Amino acid sequence: MTASTVDVGDLREKGRVERVLDHWLVKIIVIGLALMWLIPSLGLLVTSFRPELDIASSGWWTVFGNLGNNEWTINNYQRVIEADGMGNAFLNSLAVSIPATIIPITIAAFAAYAFAWMEFKGRQVLFVIVVGLMVVPLQMALIPLLQIYVNFDLTGTYLAVWLAHTGFGLPLAIYLLRNYIGSLPKSIIESAAIDGASHFKTFFSLVVPLSVPVIASFAIFQFLWVWNDFLVAIVFLGGTPDVSVVTIRLAELVGSRGQDWQVLTAGAFLTMVLPLVVFFSLQRFFVRGLTAGSVKG
Repeated sequence: MTASTVDVGDLREKGRVERVLDHWLVKIIVIGLALMWLIPSLGLLVTSFRPELDIASSGWWTVFGNLGNNEWTINNYQRVIEADGMGNAFLNSLAVSIPATIIPITIAAFAAYAFAWMEFKGRQVLFVIVVGLMVVPLQMALIPLLQIYVNFDLTGTYLAVWLAHTGFGLPLAIYLLRNYIGSLPKSIIESAAIDGASHFKTFFSLVVPLSVPVIASFAIFQFLWVWNDFLVAIVFLGGTPDVSVVTIRLAELVGSRGQDWQVLTAGAFLTMVLPLVVFFSLQRFFVRGLTAGSVKG
């Protein structure tokens, strides 16, 4: 065996070892980041089921040392849902979040198809303007929007929040959907046109079914943003109990019951449950929707 053959073998073995080490390093980093996110959430969940005296006398991690001697309770959740109005706020958040997610996705899908596959004057200029709107802070629009809503008597209504979230979410939605729809094979669109399909037919029969990953990924973004939003809700809905959403109610719990940790943890975990369900149910589309069309389109 020659020296050159040995050197090549050594280099290959060294490269294989480095790839294995890199693989395990990535795994360790990912597991560490997951634990950093999971441990506080686990602590919040455990604390929400503990009585007030146990919370005041010991940390949540102590329950794992004597599971049989701890008293668990659901009274914290009953108190939050029934006495503190979190149940009604939960329904209000659904009434705000679902339309505020569906409306911008619907509008953005039509606009994205037009920008990607329809020829009209000023198409590129309009798309650049839409992309430029992504960098405009929503805080700049709050006062002008509020003045308009006051003139049309829309303050304190769900419609005000739906329109606001639609306007703030459209630039990102159009950008993501246009990149994805523009990356679809041109032959598919041309074949549909040759067969006599209109743009409307092509959009609903071909583009929408093929765009499910990017639609789902933006739905996650938009739903989580609207559900967790406090600023837009407090500006346009105010603190009226009949229309208060979970973020407003949770802020009121912190303000008036800052000492009642068991109530705060139960309320906080209730606000987390639905976003977690939405994310994990749609997460298989998440990476595909964000990366597809990132280069082409």
